[in-house]
Amino acid sequence: MKNLFSPGFSALVLGLFLTSCHDDDDYQTIESADKIKIDSVKIVNDTMNVYGIQSIRTYSTYPSQCEGFYGYDYVQSDNLTRTVTAYKYSTNGPCTQNSYTAASQINFSPRQTGTYTFKFWNGGNSWITKTIVVE
Repeated sequence: MKNLFSPGFSALVLGLFLTSCHDDDDYQTIESADKIKIDSVKIVNDTMNVYGIQSIRTYSTYPSQCEGFYGYDYVQSDNLTRTVTAYKYSTNGPCTQNSYTAASQINFSPRQTGTYTFKFWNGGNSWITKTIVVE
């Protein structure tokens, strides 16, 4: 019968125990996600080709370093109208209360020609409206 508590086996178990009990100081839990207003929008070309790809950049100001971009709610209300709402995450970690502005982007690839209208949520009942003509 083999001795299970040989020096090699004991070192392996001790290594696993010490590794599994190590706290990861960089890990922070996301506690919530909520809307964040889009302060400005940058569209490089207001005219593009059908099936082309264009990056649309949005800029939002986050109140602290514990918040950041989470994602978009991108709703196609009809063939040519899109509404875009940005969401931020909030973590439980230690952070500074310094506000900062960050950019995020949507890649737009239209499948039909026409004049597309984008409405970006700017807080309350306010929207930033942009159009892109697709030829």
